[in-house]
Amino acid sequence: MATTTSTTQTLPNNTNTNLSFSNYLHSLSQTPHRLRKRMLATWTPDQELNQVRQRSGADMKRKLKWYDLMALGVGGMLGVGVFVTTGSVAHKTAGPSVFISYIIAGISALLSSLCYTEFSVQIPVAGGAFSYLRVTFGEFVGYFAGANILMEYVLSNAAVARSFTEYLSSAFGQDDPKIWRVEVDGLIKGYNMLDFPAVALILLLTFCLCHSTKESSTLNLIMTVFHVVFFGFIIIAGFCIGSTNNLVKPKGLAPFGVRGVLDGAAIVYFSYIGYDSASTMAEEIQNPSQSLPVGIIGSVVITSLLYCLMALSLCFMVPYNKIAEKVSFSVAFRQIGWDWASNVVGAGASLGIVASLLVAMLGQARYLCVIGRARLVPSWLAKVHPATGTPLNATLFLGLCTASIALFTDLEIVIEMISIGTLLVFYLVANALIYRRYVIITNNPPFQTLLFLFLLSSSAIGFSMSWKLNQQRWGLPLFGMSTVAIIAFFKYMVPCVCNPTGWSMPFMPWPAALSIFLNVFLMTTLKKFSFERFAIWACFITLFYLLYGVHSTYKAEEREGTGIDEVNPRTAVQQIKLEIQHFLCYFILFREFPSSKEEFRSDRMTKLIVHKNVKANENQITTVFFCTYPFPFCYSIT
Repeated sequence: MATTTSTTQTLPNNTNTNLSFSNYLHSLSQTPHRLRKRMLATWTPDQELNQVRQRSGADMKRKLKWYDLMALGVGGMLGVGVFVTTGSVAHKTAGPSVFISYIIAGISALLSSLCYTEFSVQIPVAGGAFSYLRVTFGEFVGYFAGANILMEYVLSNAAVARSFTEYLSSAFGQDDPKIWRVEVDGLIKGYNMLDFPAVALILLLTFCLCHSTKESSTLNLIMTVFHVVFFGFIIIAGFCIGSTNNLVKPKGLAPFGVRGVLDGAAIVYFSYIGYDSASTMAEEIQNPSQSLPVGIIGSVVITSLLYCLMALSLCFMVPYNKIAEKVSFSVAFRQIGWDWASNVVGAGASLGIVASLLVAMLGQARYLCVIGRARLVPSWLAKVHPATGTPLNATLFLGLCTASIALFTDLEIVIEMISIGTLLVFYLVANALIYRRYVIITNNPPFQTLLFLFLLSSSAIGFSMSWKLNQQRWGLPLFGMSTVAIIAFFKYMVPCVCNPTGWSMPFMPWPAALSIFLNVFLMTTLKKFSFERFAIWACFITLFYLLYGVHSTYKAEEREGTGIDEVNPRTAVQQIKLEIQHFLCYFILFREFPSSKEEFRSDRMTKLIVHKNVKANENQITTVFFCTYPFPFCYSIT
């Protein structure tokens, strides 16, 4: 009898597996048709703000103000680059002119932040570049950018967490930055130094972010204030005890030439990732049309200024050829005899790295949440916890991924791959802004704008390759002048109107076009292996889209088109039960305390006024009539 029962239970399971596999094979056979329908499919900003956002089940809570956003941007950027990249770039790439590299990267970041700001005001959702590109160029371009920005977040967070271990060991007076890592024989070099403190830090921050965004923002605000004061100490000390002779000795201000300065700019661009995290807070900011421009642009300007002063102070203290590649600021103070300051710098840098990690991990979870809303990844990653208002599943998933990479992978392996992904996404956003302003808002024919973007990118590539191949005599003047001519001709010939509501980029198309040019130029300065690794990643995410993403979004849109709700019926029943309990509490309070009538009516929460035919059990709730202030509605689930 037991054998018969077991066989009976196994047969349906096998049948379901076979059906699922056959359904998937059928879906794969429909890939060309589904690609045609979904690859260039766009959403309107209104759909992105309402219909798509509702897929998370609960809204993120709007608790942040403009100063929270600025602190998030500053905190997210400050600890990332200046402690991680400055020493190695000064020593090997740019020399004392590393501060000029930061200026060039800062100008490019500022232009990109202007593009982000206009988009974030028009489309204040948590998706950042993914949402901006999806409403402009379609699903695949948005997905490609979103996947790249996620890759950049995870890798940069892992790299920064490993730097935290190095600076923390310096705070305790250790000379060897690798002393707290565990070397494992048999693993490939670059992956054989296990970093358990970095893993512990990432997991701790992950659990903090799961709890509450507002509390995490307050913690970041406090750490950022201390961090800026700490930066002031390093800058003042560096200028006071350093010497201008260190800027020109032993081989001048730019020992590696102009090429070294520009190569350094491409590497330190990694330091400006944090403002992108600030744009992902759009769903949680109060008064987004005013707070977002102040928070995003202000954070980039403040951070650029501090980066340049910090790089200068380092080169004031120590000649570039004696700057340590790791924990460079701590070692610099030790070299001039300030051992106590070296320990203070190690502790302060560790605090700054914690702040930047907090912001970056905040942003990466919101990116994945919005990509999950689009059904390009499994939908459970899009869920927002109703009590905390945070994307819980996305935060936990990415926290574990980041911790896994931080455990094994050395900083040098990922840092240039991070830069190319960041530059590509910012390049796409600048293109999208020009297309949106000139085609979607102004209603010009798309051909003119697409031709302009193509010629502009081609000219930028020509200029960059002339620089890379040492064709300065004819290549640079030709392509440089052609770039200026293309932008000027387009501005003169094609009309443009500003966005009627909210903040708009001034002097279009010059800022966005220059952002495109700089991003292309900085990308071409990166090394060959960066493009090779990036190509592997691009192939992987494209394959994932073909095997999963396009089919998932096609089915989701098909269900919505036929009016089929994607919400889990059991979850919906539990939610309605909870609502009924709340409404009954209001009903009882209203009956017991009639003097509170006006107070209850002024509250926009829904009240249970009449309830009839309510049949609530584990399987079914039929018609429930509610009345909301000021509109009535009927909620029915079978």
